[in-house]
Amino acid sequence: MNESVGKYKVLLVEDEESLAVGLEYNLIDEGYNVDWVDDGKKAIDHYNNGKYDLIILDVMLPYFDGFEIAEHIRKSEPQIPILMLTARKEAVDKIKGLELGVDDYLTKPFHLQELLLRIKGMLKRKEWYKKAVEESESYSFNNININFNTLILKHNEKEIQLTNQEALLLKYLVNHKGEIVERGELLKNVWQINPDVETRTVDIFIARLRKYIEEDHEKPCIIKSVRGRGYIFDHD
Repeated sequence: MNESVGKYKVLLVEDEESLAVGLEYNLIDEGYNVDWVDDGKKAIDHYNNGKYDLIILDVMLPYFDGFEIAEHIRKSEPQIPILMLTARKEAVDKIKGLELGVDDYLTKPFHLQELLLRIKGMLKRKEWYKKAVEESESYSFNNININFNTLILKHNEKEIQLTNQEALLLKYLVNHKGEIVERGELLKNVWQINPDVETRTVDIFIARLRKYIEEDHEKPCIIKSVRGRGYIFDHD
């Protein structure tokens, strides 16, 4: 049991009982405080009446599916980490989840150790983000202002509510302004994922940030691609 994680409370939303019981047991064994629910109604009720540090969310659920629950959570809390579990190997669930503000995903079946590492990584970057915000709460350039505390990005007259993971990525790019940031570096330092893991997550998030801040996201001039290397965040 890891006593250092005992302060974290996790909401586990999974209707496959055999899987959920095993996950609940192992999460508790790791030191997490866990509430397990098996349908969408219970998930929303627990979320509305409880205080959680992280949500583990299955896609296919009775009453409300994982996407509806994620959307509900993000309307009131953009910062709480959400890890989505999907049984489909196609990218459609992953992309839809990320677009709704899910921070990360795992495809079933998965290794328990990978799940535990993802959870630790998500909570670790949440703490890193808190410290980073204390150092610099906002950042402005051109006609854009980003408040890393409220997660509000203002571009001209438009106001955009960032998700926690979008803000994390943007904060990392801002902190490394003018430097080439490799894709593996982002996976390691922002997602806390082994850079050898193949994932489209970085590409999806970069594309979304470009839509928010670029005048023409098809021809980016702020978050530029460096062929064979990664990305560079820069502006006049």
